[in-house]
Amino acid sequence: MEETKQLATFAGGCFWCMVKPFDEQPGIISVLSGYTGGHVENPTYEQVCSESTGHYEAVQITFNPEIYPYEKLLELYWQQIDPTDPGGQFYDRGQSYQTAIFYHDERQKELAEQSKKALQEIGRFTKPIVTPILPAKTFYPAEEYHQHYYKKNKAHYEGYHVGSGRAGFIKAHWGEKNEK
Repeated sequence: MEETKQLATFAGGCFWCMVKPFDEQPGIISVLSGYTGGHVENPTYEQVCSESTGHYEAVQITFNPEIYPYEKLLELYWQQIDPTDPGGQFYDRGQSYQTAIFYHDERQKELAEQSKKALQEIGRFTKPIVTPILPAKTFYPAEEYHQHYYKKNKAHYEGYHVGSGRAGFIKAHWGEKNEK
């Protein structure tokens, strides 16, 4: 019997910090770091960081919705970012580090809009939720050295996760259990 697979694509600032939380969940088949939303084919990391391609650093998740539904992915996504920051994420500034949910079909769009509205309504954040919900575009995998960076360069990843301000923000807003 073939496994059910779907795609989810999320931009949440530096993609190094967006892989580990999803990679550790049941039903996640793969998590790729890469670039999406821009106008240049096959961009490089240097091109994306130059802020000239229109791309976001993002992760593309292949998942089994019967084990880990899209709604749970959205819930976990919101807990990894500052959804009120329009200028980037934590230490990383600029368009390529902005947040976005890229939907792959109308159902994902609907669920993303519902989750964004619910997050705003619970009042966890005093500022408006500014993360846009956009149609998925071509996703270009990042260079190999960026893939699963948290495993390949554990000490640097941990230092960056804390030093960028992400770890403290997550802990302050979501509690100890979500700080990875």
